[in-house]
Amino acid sequence: MRSGNEPVTARSPLRLRFWLSVWGLVWAAAGTAAFAVAGQPAWAAACGALLLLVGVDMAMIVHHIHQGPHYQPGPDVPPYEPPHRWYERG
Repeated sequence: MRSGNEPVTARSPLRLRFWLSVWGLVWAAAGTAAFAVAGQPAWAAACGALLLLVGVDMAMIVHHIHQGPHYQPGPDVPPYEPPHRWYERG
């Protein structure tokens, strides 16, 4: 169902993003460990930075999931109107 204001009210599949983050977290941790054991500190640092980035993203995703249906609505929740800005009120 299109309402015409999708960029403002777009819904993200947070549970899918969570599991993709878990997948990325596992691979980044494995890469960090493997490159550290192999004696490649630059690649280990790059994978470590990616591990940190994925961890922060996962924390944000979990936070949004816990905020409830406003950020993770089910199929029974209709699209909501975006809040009006102060300069749009008439």
